[in-house]
Amino acid sequence: MILLQHIKIAKTVSNTFLQRSPHIPKHVFRAKNDFTKYAEHKPIEKIRNIGISAHIDSGKTTLTERILYYTGRIETMHEVKGKDNVGATMDSMELERQRGITIQSAATYTLWKDHNINIIDTPGHVDFTVEVERALRVLDGAILVLCAVGGVQSQSLTVNRQMKRYNVPCLAFINKLDRMGADPNRVLTQMRSKMNHNAAFIQLPIGLEGDCKGVIDLIQRKALYFEGNFGDQIRIDEIPKDMRSESEERRHELIEHVSNVDEVLGEMYLEERPITENDIKGAIRRSCLKRSFTPVLVGTALKNKGVQPLLDAVLEYLPNPGEVSNYALREKEGSEPEKVLLNPDRNNDKGFIALAFKLEAGKFGQLTYMRCYQGMLKKGDSIYNARTQRKVRVARLVRLHSNNMEDVNEVYAGDIFALFGVDCASGDTFVIDHKMGLSLESIFVPEPVVSMSINPVNNKDRDNFSKAVARFTKEDPTFHFFFDNDNKETIVSGMGELHLEIYAQRMEREYNCPVVLGKPKVAFRETLVSPCTFDYLHKKQSGGQGQYARVTGVLEPLPPHKNTLLEFVDETVGTNVPKQFIPGVRRGFLTMAEKGLLCGQKLSGLKFRLQDGAHHIVDSSELAFFLAAQGAIKEVFENGVWQVLEPIMSVEITAPDEFQGNIMTQLNKRHGIVTGTEGKDGWFTLYAEVPLNEMFGYAGELRSNTQGKGEFSMEYSRYSPCLPEVQNKLIEEYERSMGIVPDKDKKKKKN
Repeated sequence: MILLQHIKIAKTVSNTFLQRSPHIPKHVFRAKNDFTKYAEHKPIEKIRNIGISAHIDSGKTTLTERILYYTGRIETMHEVKGKDNVGATMDSMELERQRGITIQSAATYTLWKDHNINIIDTPGHVDFTVEVERALRVLDGAILVLCAVGGVQSQSLTVNRQMKRYNVPCLAFINKLDRMGADPNRVLTQMRSKMNHNAAFIQLPIGLEGDCKGVIDLIQRKALYFEGNFGDQIRIDEIPKDMRSESEERRHELIEHVSNVDEVLGEMYLEERPITENDIKGAIRRSCLKRSFTPVLVGTALKNKGVQPLLDAVLEYLPNPGEVSNYALREKEGSEPEKVLLNPDRNNDKGFIALAFKLEAGKFGQLTYMRCYQGMLKKGDSIYNARTQRKVRVARLVRLHSNNMEDVNEVYAGDIFALFGVDCASGDTFVIDHKMGLSLESIFVPEPVVSMSINPVNNKDRDNFSKAVARFTKEDPTFHFFFDNDNKETIVSGMGELHLEIYAQRMEREYNCPVVLGKPKVAFRETLVSPCTFDYLHKKQSGGQGQYARVTGVLEPLPPHKNTLLEFVDETVGTNVPKQFIPGVRRGFLTMAEKGLLCGQKLSGLKFRLQDGAHHIVDSSELAFFLAAQGAIKEVFENGVWQVLEPIMSVEITAPDEFQGNIMTQLNKRHGIVTGTEGKDGWFTLYAEVPLNEMFGYAGELRSNTQGKGEFSMEYSRYSPCLPEVQNKLIEEYERSMGIVPDKDKKKKKN
């Protein structure tokens, strides 16, 4: 009896503490209380899987925070930079809160008007572009956020290309109408000219900058005002008199743009039949799903205006998982893989199939994010990894709300969920029955462009260093780690300096292993200037079976748009080179391409045309032809004219007008070529192409020359021949590292 009383008192005390403690957010309890509401499985028509993507600092995370607040998922809103020591819900990593940027994509799910919306908030920085690739691969629709001041920026174009690659329909949301210099009309013009979108406003702003009061819904012909402390009270009113003529013009423009791509509305428009609200909405939905029209909404997430109509538009215009065609591949021997259309219907008895699109090390082991495309999965079921054929038992199924997990008993087609303790790689397919023979197309992974040497400060931290590297390389396919035998140093490669710097900081914070990053190394490439023939005989006789192989052909450069590729073509006729030895020649060529002989960089932009050769009935083997191909490349190195290629970056710089002269001088010093400029309201945007090798340290130089006002972003554009002085320097460094005495005559020949 006394024991029961003690337990009762303890429970009361703990509950009182939980209710009164200011350190524990209220929404923790709210989420627990309302969990049944979120755990309920909806019919497929009431599900939306969306991503929020944009250029860095366009307001993606702030918008996601508002969406979670208005849908009742969180009880209080917080700012991105964590001024209140809390930070945005989706920026769960300490580094994200300190820097005010998103580093990892974060998933959540919420309810709006009885629809379940799965949301992935993605980073905007180009260094974390693989996070956007992963998200768009598994999503059905997206919100493209554009800054009303910055407009269509470099990363906006990258995100647009990624949406096109995965055929993802999108809505555009012009954010930050409250900022000085906001101009949504300019942004719409840029969408049409730079992105080639057939886009039109479905909303107009009522006032800009400090006078931003609300938005006009062009379809319903109503004005919406967002009142209350947090903009959660929507007042619907008549359109202001001074905006009625503009509203009608824009509505007419909207109908014209949609009727150009939608047959039903087009016929009504040509026949001059009356067009209702439902007609316009239906036409927008049909054309949006086909990616032939992009509806443009406006608002300001920070000032809590325009978010609820955006959520309504997500339900009205973006597809549910049942309206998207997803295909799996079935391998067939000796032919192209067969495409199999997946059935997302939740009532079908087709087998479960899902894609692992992201890995993360959690408290309880590896957390694997998945998207289910067909069938259903229950807790306790066993599934197979289609690549490794390993069987995995599902002990726990969770759905994610940022860094919080909520257990569920089953998942269905269209759901985004996570599993624990599954050993797999990013892009693996999981099926319920390994006899299905199906696999989903993996994720496009861009090649890393920056390399740096890395070493732990203390040798005693080697174990933690190894654990950190193993985890990060598994989680992030753009983060590469290898040991350079020639230079005797460990190298990490990534998408940019910030990318590698973030991982160095994470090693110190999460693994207590401070590291030192060396000078960045750029991924140069070597290629031929003009075609060069080869005729190489590999002959070795030292008792017993010897080696004999002869290869004849041409090594030629590929055109500039293919200068990152390697091609091998078998043009042999007859039996001089038996077909079973051709793979050996190809392997020899690709092995030599790993490290060129000019400055130790990879070979690229080459086509190896094998035209003829010779073999010996006894002494020829695949190994002999492998070595003959390597000898042929060495022969071409001696006889051909070679050059070094370097990565060229598309750079976008924004700064006040008074610094334009200084910035152009800086770029000229860095061998940049200006490709265009734009100016507006005392600010200019300069577009240029600059070699990546010249861009290191530019961030600090730009800040010091523009009093901290300038900003820039860059992304990979192409490979192009480097300047002769850069090439000579690379050759000298390589020869010095290899202990080779430079041969001036040979160097002249190579140039």
